Amino acid sequence: MQQAGRVLLIVLDSVGCGDAPDAAAYGDLGANTLGNIARAVGGLGLPNMGAMGLGNLAEIAGTPPTHRATAAYGRLTEVSTGKDTTTGHWELAGVVLDQPFPTYPNGFPPEVIGAFEARIGRRVLGNVPASGTEILKKLGAEHLRTGRPIVYTSADSVFQIAAHEDLIPVKELYRWCEIARALLAGDHAVGRVIARPFVGQPGAFTRTERRKDFSLEPPQPTILDAVKAAGLAVMGVGKIEDIFAQRGLTQSNHTGNNMAGVDAILDFLRTGGRGLIFANLVDFDSLYGHRNNPQGYAEALRAFDSRLPEIVQSLAGDDVLIITADHGNDPTSAGTDHSRERVPILIYGAGVRPNVNLGTRGCFADVAATAAELLGVAWQGAGSSFARQVMANTAQQVHA
Repeated sequence: MQQAGRVLLIVLDSVGCGDAPDAAAYGDLGANTLGNIARAVGGLGLPNMGAMGLGNLAEIAGTPPTHRATAAYGRLTEVSTGKDTTTGHWELAGVVLDQPFPTYPNGFPPEVIGAFEARIGRRVLGNVPASGTEILKKLGAEHLRTGRPIVYTSADSVFQIAAHEDLIPVKELYRWCEIARALLAGDHAVGRVIARPFVGQPGAFTRTERRKDFSLEPPQPTILDAVKAAGLAVMGVGKIEDIFAQRGLTQSNHTGNNMAGVDAILDFLRTGGRGLIFANLVDFDSLYGHRNNPQGYAEALRAFDSRLPEIVQSLAGDDVLIITADHGNDPTSAGTDHSRERVPILIYGAGVRPNVNLGTRGCFADVAATAAELLGVAWQGAGSSFARQVMANTAQQVHA
């Protein structure tokens, strides 16, 4: 099989397509991010991803199925325990977790909070599970009066620290996060510590794009490590460097929003060497899924879809584009947390056989195994490659 020059892996953060077999165990029965958004907004036209076969993977009003998909297409099933960003990205990169990260539905215990307060020299506010925007409404004014940082968590394994940029310099907030990251080990090894800087006045607080994640290191080598060890380039876009604790990358552009992320992808396609471009586009999740905003989510999907031709036109003849997601976040649900869903996968390139139906794959890690085979890189991690099923010179149709 002819090797790819570059594999461009784009993760549309939280763009699930429903139907996870274990959704009920996570309280997510009926969650379907794409399908429910389309119904909520009266139709979701995504002509470019639709042409690639997106509408073949779920019932998406406004994006019908096609019998002549320009890409190979399928669905991925997460097998790791959890539905958070870190777990999803790690599984896409070849690391399957059989134990979930710890979560704190009643807030963090005294031994954690007490140690953190002692290290930063001040008490905290909050220490409860909460929506990031709602907790600013509730505690933002008190934070400004007292200088006490707001600590909160969610259904995910996260320790989040919010502080007003005019009161607490962002560098100091990052330092506090590094302190928390060092403390949160062993039984309390949460997936991510997240800096949540914000600005504005009471009643009009706004989180800024200077968010920063401080993640655990993956417990095993990922596809990033394997590609870098083979002497190839590994280019991260968005919060990839945070999710993988800066490991396995040769270059990174920590963009703050979707359109800047697309710009960075295009720049790496113009200038980057042979290897892996791994991009996370975060706005779907952070701005719309967690805020129960199906209209905003739909507009963000349309905005990405409108720029997809730029990406396609920038691919070299031996490049392979993979578009997928890391979990769901159905904005039509009652809660504001991630949802356990299957995710779509679209594979496109001049050397990719169009209209190949990969069906429903059993593991996100199939992406890592496929990227490794496409790049000719040795791979010892999880997953089964589908490279030979989709590449034009070896492909055979596989039905669901």
